[in-house]
Amino acid sequence: MTGSFDADRPIYQQLAHRFRERIVTGYWQPGERMASVRDLALEYGVNPNTVQRALAELEREGLAIPERTSGRFITEDEVLLRSTKRQLAVEATEEWAKRLRALGLNRAEGAQLAAVVWTDNHEPNGHEPGKPDKPDKPDKGE
Repeated sequence: MTGSFDADRPIYQQLAHRFRERIVTGYWQPGERMASVRDLALEYGVNPNTVQRALAELEREGLAIPERTSGRFITEDEVLLRSTKRQLAVEATEEWAKRLRALGLNRAEGAQLAAVVWTDNHEPNGHEPGKPDKPDKPDKGE
């Protein structure tokens, strides 16, 4: 899953953001052992030092728990997970609102558009309503 990165932010910050999204969407489950730094670097096509820096950020936030001989594990702290999910949702909503304002839409038009796009029977990402967006995990050769 190599991905493109924006030139306006350091890659480690973008990786940390992607890792947070994997955590809060359930792609990486609470208590699950994370892939190694080397494996994540290969997956994203970046230097292992960049991955290490992103993971250090998650550790500071409490989302990744290092265990000396076993690797890193996803936190099982439900309050932290909910708080992080809300923070990511607020950031995404702020970006969405900024883009709509740039298009000349006002608040009421944005709310109306959101109601049209997000209904009980259709999710914009093509997945079932209420189900996490969970892409196939990379084959780890097991």
